[in-house]
Amino acid sequence: MRGHRGFTLLEVVVSLALFGLIAAAGVAAMAYTVDSQGVLRARMDRLGEFQRARALLRADLSQAALRMVRRADGSNARDAFIGGRPGEAGPLFAFVRRGLENPDGSPRSSLEYVEYRIVDGRLERSARAAVDGATPPSPRVLIDGVSAARVAYLSDGHWNDGWHGGTTSLPAAIELELELDAIGGVRQRFLLPGTGQ
Repeated sequence: MRGHRGFTLLEVVVSLALFGLIAAAGVAAMAYTVDSQGVLRARMDRLGEFQRARALLRADLSQAALRMVRRADGSNARDAFIGGRPGEAGPLFAFVRRGLENPDGSPRSSLEYVEYRIVDGRLERSARAAVDGATPPSPRVLIDGVSAARVAYLSDGHWNDGWHGGTTSLPAAIELELELDAIGGVRQRFLLPGTGQ
């Protein structure tokens, strides 16, 4: 059977080497795809967290009401809207908002007192349904990884880094700049309702 010829050892080694290179390239491409999907999923989760926080801020601030609250000792608060600065003691924003949902028709107000704070790199929100004198529940973390923040208040056509307060006025708008891990710098503006409401 001299007419039949097989592969030489050199041909087998070369074909195995080529197959090994193609397989290694395929595994590397699949690993890159899986890693990219993980990074993309983490980024989308982070963006979703930011969008939920923004939607809640917008909903709360668009329903701000000129309503004084009573402290736990029964005394009146000094301002209808508290607007602080990041890094100061106290809330970033604190105010009464309208529109508290009441799906079961309980005999209660539709007002809610909300506070926003930046604590240890987290934007937190606490809310209490009993507007006067109630102790707020544990805060809810809206977004984590806040490395820097800046806030400005629009009043009388001018942006100011602090809110002067008062019983008869709200800021016209609020600008909130956040430096967020994995997202970067984000500047948002929120309109507040007019004081004629």
